[in-house]
Amino acid sequence: MQQQPSPHPVPGPPPRPADPRAGIDEAMAGLDDLDRVPLAEHVERFDAVHTQLTFALSSIDKV
Repeated sequence: MQQQPSPHPVPGPPPRPADPRAGIDEAMAGLDDLDRVPLAEHVERFDAVHTQLTFALSSIDKV
C-alpha cells in the first residue's frame, strides 16, 4: 500500500547564510599571481577584483 503525500509538506532546515568573507577571499585570490601577469593586464585584473569586492561587500547585511 502506497502512502499518500502529506497535504502540508514539512519544510527542511533553513538555508545557511553564505559567509560574506568567502566572496572577499575569492575576489582577493584574483591578485595571487599578479606578478606573473603582463603589466598591461593589471588594470583589467584590478577592475575585476574591485567589482567582485563591491558585490561581496554589498551582500553583507546592514551595509
